[in-house]
Amino acid sequence: MRKKNVNEELMNESWIYIFLLTTVLILMESLKTYTFEYQGITLSFTLFLLPFVYLISNYIMKKYGVKKCVLGISISSLSLVVFYAVMRYVVAGRVDFTNIAGEFCGYILSQLINLIIVNFLLNNTKSPTILIYLNYLFAIVLFYLFDTLISLQMIILDDFWITYFVTLGLQAIICLPIALIDKHVKRGLPKEK
Repeated sequence: MRKKNVNEELMNESWIYIFLLTTVLILMESLKTYTFEYQGITLSFTLFLLPFVYLISNYIMKKYGVKKCVLGISISSLSLVVFYAVMRYVVAGRVDFTNIAGEFCGYILSQLINLIIVNFLLNNTKSPTILIYLNYLFAIVLFYLFDTLISLQMIILDDFWITYFVTLGLQAIICLPIALIDKHVKRGLPKEK
């Protein structure tokens, strides 16, 4: 029996994080309809999960590389569409992708831009915490921007902008400790002995 080398084992572990990314994204979709009140504004519980989606994908990119991260984003986004289609068919008896189109495109585009920025920061800077934090905020803003632009015909809310900025504000607070956690993730696989 031959021993696997350290890099093969660690590359196989990347699937655990890809599965975690997919699970958190599907949980986010499941929680979309569950809301809470904050100073008279109705907010979705998904606002607590979105920063963690970017943390997991950044972790995958740092530990396993860009290819595994793109694979993780692809698998999680396709799993999101399949989950949505199955649940929509079970609940409504038909599948209508117009409700998921904005979220799907927002997720893909914001993740890819986040990936490009994180890769740039890793290769060209010492990745100061403030830049990592700003990248998380930028990715979240892009997610909502693309989601809103694509789903614009469905937005008929009087308090849309208040909800939008309160959601971003709360996620900015959540991103502070996440940026600190991200800063301490070491890049790359350990060297084989």
